Amino acid sequence: MTLLYSIAAVLGAIILYALFMYFSQKRAVKPLSQEEFVQGYRKAQLIDVREPNEYNGGHILGARNIPVTQLKQRMTEIRPDKPVYLYCQSGLRSGRAAQMLYKKGYRDIYHLQGGFKKWTGKIKTK
Repeated sequence: MTLLYSIAAVLGAIILYALFMYFSQKRAVKPLSQEEFVQGYRKAQLIDVREPNEYNGGHILGARNIPVTQLKQRMTEIRPDKPVYLYCQSGLRSGRAAQMLYKKGYRDIYHLQGGFKKWTGKIKTK
């Protein structure tokens, strides 16, 4: 019986954590469709938060690569007074990056819904 309570407690904790992450991401970042993303990213800071090998395999034209794993160390490269447009492969890492930026005072944060895998616009490869 105690095993059942332990499993229920762990599952409850996982569900609460997932809900917390969902709502904190919703507060930190606004997801944009590709059409909305295209309308604003040229006037903003466009940041690809994928790893360098993913970035070199193909990225949105004009994007800078600041991997989410390096974001804390490289946050000074991002201006807080300009909009920040983020994207990753599917949208998960850009959501995490947005939360990190939000905690540091950035408020004008957007990310590409569905990520790079859904992108149909121009790309650049190295």
